[in-house]
Amino acid sequence: MTQHGTLGVAVIGTGRMGSDHVRRINDVISGARVAAVVDIDAARVKAIADGIEGCTPYTDPAAAMDDPAVDAVLIASPGPAHEATLLAAFERDLPVLCEKPLTPDAESALRVLKAEEQLGHRRVQVGFMRRYDAEYMKLKAQLDQGAYGRPLMLHNKHRNPNCPPGFTNAMMINDSAVHEIDVTRWLLDEEITSVRVLFPKPTDKAPEGLSDPQLILFETASGQIVDTELFVNCGFGYQVMCEAVCTDGTARIGDNHGVFANTTTGWGGAIDPGFEDRFADAYDRQVQRWVDATRRGEVEGPSVWDGYAAAAVCEAGVRAQETGERVTVELAERPALYR
Repeated sequence: MTQHGTLGVAVIGTGRMGSDHVRRINDVISGARVAAVVDIDAARVKAIADGIEGCTPYTDPAAAMDDPAVDAVLIASPGPAHEATLLAAFERDLPVLCEKPLTPDAESALRVLKAEEQLGHRRVQVGFMRRYDAEYMKLKAQLDQGAYGRPLMLHNKHRNPNCPPGFTNAMMINDSAVHEIDVTRWLLDEEITSVRVLFPKPTDKAPEGLSDPQLILFETASGQIVDTELFVNCGFGYQVMCEAVCTDGTARIGDNHGVFANTTTGWGGAIDPGFEDRFADAYDRQVQRWVDATRRGEVEGPSVWDGYAAAAVCEAGVRAQETGERVTVELAERPALYR
């Protein structure tokens, strides 16, 4: 770090998410700067680096990590590239913020987990940004305090106005439901033990081959039930909601995020058009917290275990889609490092 303690970050992957993180580090948060950008597109990273003082472009992640100006790594490349980059970061003992997924499958995630465990200390925060959303954080605090008694059920809703071309049933789990998988484990502080997927009558707005909406049912270790409505072609906007049903009350987030008005022509409020609008503050807070913790020499937030567990639940979810059956989640033993 510089004499002022500014964290030099290498942003690896400069697509949609990576470019947004470059902007975030440059213009929004404090305590860090973009010291390097990495992408297989050399022209792209050169153009980005040219606009940032003291930033060096690279096409090889390992070369960027060897740059003396780099103190930490933010991985925003496609999921299949994450394992190699994470292992290279471990070889250099560099702190990492890794966008989800940790890796695309449980087997590779377990390899990353074992590699970090061999270091003897955590190095990775996984980018499950909903944990940094103000409403989710408040609900988590209230559940931890027992404000509504013991949680019995969660009801989740996850709606997108439309999905990108080529979106598949497996992506409904791996790219959408993965967020509900993580917040379920986090809010309830329990592992998900089984998954079942139901297919309601589909909307005619879904592309051919995609069953949309879907209803996903989770069971947890103590028998709590969680349902998640996934509707990725709802047509009207982006909505994320969660209701906790407890022994002494219920609590719900996500109903409205702005002014709710009554006028002569009607009543209501705005609906966010996309996830960037709904979770902008969560992304900012996530990266700021990562920078602050890294500068203190600490690691907080979602761990490699959380990334591995989410991958294992996703795999069970895809099998549940394919078989129509209740599928048990298979997890390795949780290492002491992540307890």
